[in-house]
Amino acid sequence: MDCAKVGKLILQLRKEKGLTQKNVAEALNISNKTISKWECGMGCPDASLWSELSGILGVDIQKMLEGELNPNSPDHGNIRRVKFYVCPLCGNILVSTSPASIFCCGRKLTALIPKKIKGHSLDIQVMDIDYYISFNHEMNKSHFISFVAYVADDKVLLNRLYPEQISAVRFPMMHGTGKLYAYCNHHGLWEQSILDKYCMKFVENMFKLT
Repeated sequence: MDCAKVGKLILQLRKEKGLTQKNVAEALNISNKTISKWECGMGCPDASLWSELSGILGVDIQKMLEGELNPNSPDHGNIRRVKFYVCPLCGNILVSTSPASIFCCGRKLTALIPKKIKGHSLDIQVMDIDYYISFNHEMNKSHFISFVAYVADDKVLLNRLYPEQISAVRFPMMHGTGKLYAYCNHHGLWEQSILDKYCMKFVENMFKLT
């Protein structure tokens, strides 16, 4: 571990948070001199302090151990590049619109890759000004659809589903072409384009995943 890099990062993060060395020391129940030594590169925090220190400074432990924060490229707002992440431990669902380092339960998550799955089908109907989308899919505790998302040009609408719930969702119709995403806890993420209401018959005829 490069104590000089780690100390420089601790100093940077402490100042970003508007904290003094005394603030950090009191939160960790250690002396101010210890914080000063870290920031001067004359030593690194004890392993027992990393978790609490990362919480105080608001940064991931792995990044602190590496001693650097690598910023992502600026997000230019292209919703079409949306990526979905699901934590394998707690089931938390996270969304990003550009490359990002996503962590949950202390683990780095990998973006789900959309695909088409055999044996999964759905039906789309127009109800008033909504799409009513129902799935021919099991919904029990061992096999279920976790979420369904509709991605348009400027928004992401996400519906969370749970076991033993009906496998159907409603989304407002939008002009143009959007994408529908659904995540099955066994088979992963799949996607399908949705055209506007004037093309619904065409969509219904092709909306079988093979």
